[in-house]
Amino acid sequence: MQRFYDFLRGHPTGVDSFWAVLLFGLSLLWVVQENQGVVAIPLVLLLSISVALRRRAPEKVLLLMLALGLAQLALDVEANPADFAMLVVIYTVAAQGGPRWASRLALIGGLLAAPLSQVRWPEDGIGVGSRVAVAIVMSVPFALAWVLGDSVRTRRAYFDQLEERATRLEKEREAQAKVAVAAERARIARELHDVVAHNVSVMVVQADGAAYVLDAAPDQAKQALETISSTGRQALAEMRRLLGVLRTGDAQESGEYVPQPDVGQIEDLVEKVRGAGLTVDFRIEGTPRPLPSGVELTAYRIVQEALTNSRKHGGPDVGASVRLVYFDDGLGLLVEDDGRGAAHELYEDGGADGRGHGLIGMRERVGMVGGTLDAGPRPGGGFRISALLPLKPAN
Repeated sequence: MQRFYDFLRGHPTGVDSFWAVLLFGLSLLWVVQENQGVVAIPLVLLLSISVALRRRAPEKVLLLMLALGLAQLALDVEANPADFAMLVVIYTVAAQGGPRWASRLALIGGLLAAPLSQVRWPEDGIGVGSRVAVAIVMSVPFALAWVLGDSVRTRRAYFDQLEERATRLEKEREAQAKVAVAAERARIARELHDVVAHNVSVMVVQADGAAYVLDAAPDQAKQALETISSTGRQALAEMRRLLGVLRTGDAQESGEYVPQPDVGQIEDLVEKVRGAGLTVDFRIEGTPRPLPSGVELTAYRIVQEALTNSRKHGGPDVGASVRLVYFDDGLGLLVEDDGRGAAHELYEDGGADGRGHGLIGMRERVGMVGGTLDAGPRPGGGFRISALLPLKPAN
């Protein structure tokens, strides 16, 4: 029995045909019992067929139903079980969500069916008022069939709208995910630039120093080579992690996006730069405290980029200073050097070997955390970079 029920649910046309055959059989028995004549048989047959065809062409079946109703009045075929098909067709037209004229026509036709039936086949022994009351009562099933069908159409349209909205939101989430991936890859590219620029410049300076003192001070040359080796290994490790994220395209599976330096590692960075031959004065003002990870990473990269470019473009005997100032609402950075102004102007405006990209990257990083950046030559020579990084992004 359950299989038969499932079969009927999966084959709505077969269900309609089943009810059409049943309706025709009952109507045919009524024709014989009431002695309606041969002319009633085609009418009840077509009325039953309309039930089987109601889903395929509801508007055409509605017009056929109206024609059959008029023919029933004209041929004096009284109300019979086959007229139940009118209720079914009215419900179907209202529920299908087709043209609105068809739904309105079905409602009007259903409401007129009972009064016309009372006029054509009046009951004996009742007054006009009783006939009107009977007509109103008989019109209720037609009105209910239309209301039920229209509510089904409305609910179906509502569910379709929800499904469309869910699909649209899913597409928007996919688009936002793609944008986030692109932004993350751009951030990784900037990280890669910082890693390569800083570590390679340290290695170049140490290599030059080792070559200069190789014969006169072998111990210093050995120390420089060890610094080159450790710096190169660190650079390779960071680059593997960065490029691994870009290669797989799924950073979360790796368990770690990229190296995330913080403010606490700036002192180690300064020591490394001092070991590379750059004199750096490092000071911290205010009370150190934990900061948002984005602010800490931005501060570290700004100092790293600034010291790297001081070493590369500041000329011989350049000295630099780094100040971190903890305010109540943010972190201040000041990185200065006393190098030659001409090379720094190239760094500021852009030039060979991509020196202009350093400041662009700084401004992007500062903008991402809602801060401000000021960079330019110092009076009397050298270069200054100052930044204010708020604890909360700007609205």
